Amino acid sequence: MHITHLEVALRLILSLVLAGLIGLERESLGRPAGFRTHILVGMGSALIMIVSIYAFPRLGFTNDPGRIAAQVVSGIGFLGAGTIMREGATIRGLTTAASLWTVAGIGLTVGAGLYFAAIVATVLVVTTLVLLNKLEWSYLMSKNEILTIIVQDTPGQLAKVFAVLAKHDVNVHNVQLTTEVEGEARVDIEIELAARTRRVQLIDELVGMPGVHRASYK
Repeated sequence: MHITHLEVALRLILSLVLAGLIGLERESLGRPAGFRTHILVGMGSALIMIVSIYAFPRLGFTNDPGRIAAQVVSGIGFLGAGTIMREGATIRGLTTAASLWTVAGIGLTVGAGLYFAAIVATVLVVTTLVLLNKLEWSYLMSKNEILTIIVQDTPGQLAKVFAVLAKHDVNVHNVQLTTEVEGEARVDIEIELAARTRRVQLIDELVGMPGVHRASYK
């Protein structure tokens, strides 16, 4: 079984382009695994598949290309786990971990020479990440939610919290303030998120404020 140098270069470059398209979307959202990470995963998977299919027969060994491919699919889980973070009640990074796993599959597909399948898969992944994300925020997140914030009980702290909510176009319908621990106050706020407001981004900004200890949705 033989493959030309031109064909090897074509497969590696195509895997770079396809994985990079997915990585660009992740990079634009500031995710921990972005443009370069996706490129390396996709191109590395393609290279491993090429070696698995063509290298061993040239050396006189019989092999099962699917065996090495299976190791890539399972091994990528360790890299994906590194992108998943838990912040209070919020878990971030699951979509990025899934995109890395899919990019590895696309790389294997390109390495095996199945260009059409790889291109179609890339188009579907990018469509899922970009368009369906917009639909999700526009239609699924329109109901009221309860935002619970634990803040330092000092003058002016609530005003800073409400300034952040106003910045993200959050409509406040009801506020309940209780003191459970000395020096801390619990604020339960019934809110309505704007269609363009990102729930995780709002939590990140609140938690990053001085005097805010925790923030989560009920």
